[in-house]
Amino acid sequence: MNFDAVNVTDNQRASMRVGSLAMSKILLEQSIEPILQITTRDRNRIALQSELLSANVLGIKNVLLLSGDHPNIGEYCGSKAVYDLDTIQLIKTARLLESGVDLVGKKLNGSPEFCAGAVVNPSAHPSGLQVLMFKKKVKAGAEFFQTQAVFDVMAFKKFFDKVKYLRIKILPGVILIKSRKFMQFMQLLPGVNIPEKIQDRINSASDPLAEGIKICSETIKEFRSFADGVHIMAIGVEEYIQEIIKNSL
Repeated sequence: MNFDAVNVTDNQRASMRVGSLAMSKILLEQSIEPILQITTRDRNRIALQSELLSANVLGIKNVLLLSGDHPNIGEYCGSKAVYDLDTIQLIKTARLLESGVDLVGKKLNGSPEFCAGAVVNPSAHPSGLQVLMFKKKVKAGAEFFQTQAVFDVMAFKKFFDKVKYLRIKILPGVILIKSRKFMQFMQLLPGVNIPEKIQDRINSASDPLAEGIKICSETIKEFRSFADGVHIMAIGVEEYIQEIIKNSL
């Protein structure tokens, strides 16, 4: 299978799972490069700094810094969200730690090193706000970006053209539509736009999963002409990622 790194989510959809730090370490031990997600939802600034330093101690340098889904959308809707720092502050915190001090100015014993990434939703409206947030995250120190699921390649290209002068790597999200029910769920997510032609292909397919694999591979082929790579999401059916990559070559 031809891939560069594996994204390790941090209790996505506000649903409790094994910690991303532990899973990232397991991947690293298998010679697989992890991208560790760290969200501000569950941690205050003490814990966030500790998590970043812990990642560095374990040899994990790739970190994707984001706010995380609010607990209201998950099974633990009664739990308290923290959000002590926002995403931009967290990116700045990672860069501050690299300078050898923490948020209160305490000198560290050494300096960690990170390849810090962030997220952007190029399909969300207003698009100008997304461009503004993108630029702010770049200014804070983000080195690469992953996006929400993108189904309209030309719409993403318009966003890409507005920010490409910044020379920051952007990995558009490509998600496998595995069923009609899953497509209906995706359409409820903010900033996700599934064009009618794709909806029609899934709805009329005798095998929606097989059609979803085709669509996913075709989308990656389109991105190859200008994008910096892709972030493939095959939620719950990861065994098809190899087929998707092979068909997109």
